[in-house]
Amino acid sequence: MKTTDHNDRPMLGIALASGGYGCFALQDAIVKWLVTDYAVPQILFVRSLVIVLITATLAAYFRHPSILKSRYRGTLVLRAALMLVAWLLFYNAARFLGLAELTTLYFSAPIIVVFLSILVLKESVGTGRWIACAVGFIGVVVAANPSHSPSLIPAAMCLIAGFCWAWSTILVRLVSRTETTLTQMWATSLLFGIACALSFPWIWKTPDAMEWALMVALGLVATIGQYLLYEGFRYAPASALAPVEYTGLIWAFLYGYIIWADIPAINVFVGAIFIAAASLILVLWERGKTSAPV
Repeated sequence: MKTTDHNDRPMLGIALASGGYGCFALQDAIVKWLVTDYAVPQILFVRSLVIVLITATLAAYFRHPSILKSRYRGTLVLRAALMLVAWLLFYNAARFLGLAELTTLYFSAPIIVVFLSILVLKESVGTGRWIACAVGFIGVVVAANPSHSPSLIPAAMCLIAGFCWAWSTILVRLVSRTETTLTQMWATSLLFGIACALSFPWIWKTPDAMEWALMVALGLVATIGQYLLYEGFRYAPASALAPVEYTGLIWAFLYGYIIWADIPAINVFVGAIFIAAASLILVLWERGKTSAPV
């Protein structure tokens, strides 16, 4: 597997990232199901364990270079810490905020990704990406329809979670320049799982067969989602993929209807139109850049 950038194929990167965010929406639905009975660190530990077992086995089979020799070892540790903070803050904020407020605040992440891609990765962000990002965020606000000002502390938790997720996304792009997707996944999840396991003496609760199955399924979905997203960052700049994250809201509404029979209000459909328009703008912009004469 190659570890170099392939920025000449942004459409492939967008397609892979879209599939990844669809998996993440399903992941969130499973966590929402489990979090009523189990602490977040326990759920995340099982998820991480599944990812580590799958990716470490595949990395060894395909003889991928050891991550211990990577010059990005410290970056991987930082990314694992950022993801852990993001998950813990996001799901704990969900206990105090409504879905509308939670979604609106968290989806500040794609905007942050665009800014960080300029500051950290020195990417050139064109007009099309800015427009797609702005239109997508408008769609999220319309769909979420926050009706009142959220509580200050939970709102701050959610915003910090969005920032941590955005920063970790930038680090994926950075590390992908030299490291394979599988080695990134198992190293990050290993660190993530160890951190979660430290809380076991206080939070562990033995699941029944059904709940074990859900936790393992969570790990499988997360594995597929992470792989698709990491690969997406090999083929497209972070700023190009940032607006694609908004499609996760549409997936979330779809899963909500399938699992809990939730029927979205009219504002949700209007917001979805904005989000779809943002994705279309992005696709047309990237296609135009790709086909433009050099």
